[in-house]
Amino acid sequence: MDISRVRALRGPNLWSSHTAIEAVVTCTPAECAINTHDGFESRLRARFPKLGTLLPTGHDATVPMAHVLEMAALDLQALAGCPVTFARTTATTEPGVYQIVVEYSEEAVGRLALELAQSLCLAAQNDTPFDLPQALQRLRELDEDVRLGPSTGAIVQAALARNIPFRRMTQGSMIMFGWGSKQRRIQAAEMDITGAIAEAIAQDKQLTKKLLAAAGVPVPLGREVDTPEDAWMAACEVGLPVVVKPKSGNQGKGVTVNITSREQLTAAYAAAAEFGDDILVERYIPGNDFRLLVVGNKLVAAAYREPPNVVGDGQHTIREMVEQVNKDPRRGSGHATSLTKIRFDDIALACLAGQGLDADSVPPKGQRVTLRHNANLSTGGSATDVTDSVHPEVAARAVAAARMVGLDICGVDVVCNSILHTLEEQGGGVVEVNAAPGLRMHLSPSYGKGRPVGEAIITSMFDQHENGRIPLVAVTGTNGKTTTVRLISHLLAQNGLRVGMTNTDGVYIAGQRIDTGDCSGPKSARNVLQHPDVDAAVLETARGGMLREGLAFDRCDVAVVTNVGSGDHLGLNYITTVEDLAVLKRVIVQNIASDGVAVLNAADPIVVSMARHCSASIIFFAMDRHHPVMATHLAQGRRAVYVEGDHLVAAEGKVQHQMALSDIPISRRGTIGFQIENVMASAAAVWALGVGWETIKLGLASFINNNDNALGRFNLFSYRGATVIADYGHNPDAIAALVQAVASMPSKRRTVVISGAGDRRDEDIRQQTEILGNAFDNVVLYQDQCQRGRADGEVLALLREGLAHATRTESIAEIQGEFLAIDTAMDTLGEGDLCLILVDQVEQALAHIATRIKKDAG
Repeated sequence: MDISRVRALRGPNLWSSHTAIEAVVTCTPAECAINTHDGFESRLRARFPKLGTLLPTGHDATVPMAHVLEMAALDLQALAGCPVTFARTTATTEPGVYQIVVEYSEEAVGRLALELAQSLCLAAQNDTPFDLPQALQRLRELDEDVRLGPSTGAIVQAALARNIPFRRMTQGSMIMFGWGSKQRRIQAAEMDITGAIAEAIAQDKQLTKKLLAAAGVPVPLGREVDTPEDAWMAACEVGLPVVVKPKSGNQGKGVTVNITSREQLTAAYAAAAEFGDDILVERYIPGNDFRLLVVGNKLVAAAYREPPNVVGDGQHTIREMVEQVNKDPRRGSGHATSLTKIRFDDIALACLAGQGLDADSVPPKGQRVTLRHNANLSTGGSATDVTDSVHPEVAARAVAAARMVGLDICGVDVVCNSILHTLEEQGGGVVEVNAAPGLRMHLSPSYGKGRPVGEAIITSMFDQHENGRIPLVAVTGTNGKTTTVRLISHLLAQNGLRVGMTNTDGVYIAGQRIDTGDCSGPKSARNVLQHPDVDAAVLETARGGMLREGLAFDRCDVAVVTNVGSGDHLGLNYITTVEDLAVLKRVIVQNIASDGVAVLNAADPIVVSMARHCSASIIFFAMDRHHPVMATHLAQGRRAVYVEGDHLVAAEGKVQHQMALSDIPISRRGTIGFQIENVMASAAAVWALGVGWETIKLGLASFINNNDNALGRFNLFSYRGATVIADYGHNPDAIAALVQAVASMPSKRRTVVISGAGDRRDEDIRQQTEILGNAFDNVVLYQDQCQRGRADGEVLALLREGLAHATRTESIAEIQGEFLAIDTAMDTLGEGDLCLILVDQVEQALAHIATRIKKDAG
């Protein structure tokens, strides 16, 4: 069994809406029917008893090893605690070759699960050992390492519940919510609007105290010290007992409380000095430790924190009791669990010594033994929810403290006897404020109910009816995608929006190109969606990117399918038929927002069939309003765009919007059919987004199809009285549309320059010149730089075969090099001629044509 081409599908994809690992699996003949092998399944289940049922799909059906691999990869993740449910195995057109798809919640875990599943299958096949507990432990540990922690995870889940998209920006806890100009970002429990100065203030405990005191918030007396002797003097000034802590500490590190002697203070100073040179001595406030969580201007949660402790039973040592407590499954070594394991370190031993105990002491039954003076959860403490018990004045003091420091999410540490009474009447105070506070104690307290603090943070970031989304249009099809994307972007820009656009020419932000090359995949789309200057996104969504990674977004507002026709790139990546291609391209239609719109070509039956898979509304477009699909749709009062006479018409019920085709430059007064289709699709898309028709008309009238605005898309030039057209047509449907377009253009002689992409099927390459041979007098064939796996001269031979029965072509030339072929054709042009140049290196070829024309004119 060989596994190849392992891909991570990071968004909705050909198979499902789940993130998934996809792999190509090649099985030997024996492995193609593994269920016929005596003993294999029993050996497999001996190694993995909880593997799901392996059932053949028919009476004589067999189970390939690939299916076993898929099931094992899924069930290993599920048993390790990952929330995955989807997997699939599909046979390809190649004997013994399968595609498997296995859902993952974390990509690294999914990849490891596939590796472990292969090891399991081979172990069962060869009757060798497989360590299932170790495999599951590896998956669990990796999952804990890479998944979001509970604090960030709670915020993300709250966002998803509000239909707010998110993207993890780093391997850590930096998250982007929303898209474009509506995005917000967090780092753990810290918002993007939180200032660096506020965070610096929170780190400086002495400055924090001064600010809180100025705001009338009770704080303990104390000051900064620089030597143990100075620390003792400060302790005498404020009065014993005192607290010693590092000035810029966190998580209770280096903090010693309730110091009553000089010896204790000296030891505490040394402990604090391990975490920084700046040390604080403060008056010790007796009482209980409370953490109050403030989000925005509201107190949203509060917890009573208890230091880590054990209760004696008169039989076991303190060390044994700690070991027993740490076996609680809720306790872990990091922040992934609701509780942390109690640390048995020098600080714990020193705390025991202060109680006259050591690790091997056996306390009597009922005696509570404290293992730390501070109650931080990261050192093994516990928390009890007391949100409903907080006195309003205490809550007000917490909010005042957060506002004075400038923190939008703030953990306020309060020490007092009871949270039921004001701080002033019981001598309590705020001892610390914390930026990016941990949320575990509020989400999953040891006792009491969890609080929806994730929802509180999201509510603070996004208004009630906001979801952080910008209008998103996805465009796919066989031909016309790039022109349609450009035209939709132009129309939205006319509506005052800053548009982010991706296509096969590059990435554009508000009209400026920021990346070049074929940018019709998910990587470029993600770059647009994370750009803060984008108010709307228009994304060319090509087949290649969907196959490689899936979509870059969870759903779109408008999905445009220009056409499928006879397809393109068939035979690649197991997309072998037009029907296969349609299933892939309809992915954007299946992932439209519930209030979104699909814009579909009514004249293309395979595009029409996508409507059955669309849960949103539909706008059909076609040249002929009397087409059965169009007629039915219009009769139902639904929206459609069509041509009537010499006008473009958009209709919904009895309401019609019209525009003369002569006022739409890209259509050349209505003579270029494929451009009219692009116009209809584009107008329908922005209509679906609510753009007014006056704006649409102005936009259509101002869109000029030149090499600055629509590179390589029917760009026209004049040369020596001849008409030169440059276009990136590269499949039979595109060639046929171009032939139809030039048919209405007068000419004496017609010349075409063409090559072929080596990754197309033989019949597709031949068919292009079969079409051209009946429409052009002269054909210049050229071999370009990239044969895409073809032998030298192979593409030219196929193109020549296509001209074997040409009815019009009189001369055929074969040239090495695209630019030389262009020059060869243009050298022959005269007054009234027409030359169609099918460019491959679009920008370079157009620049070459423009340079030649300029030189000739000069």
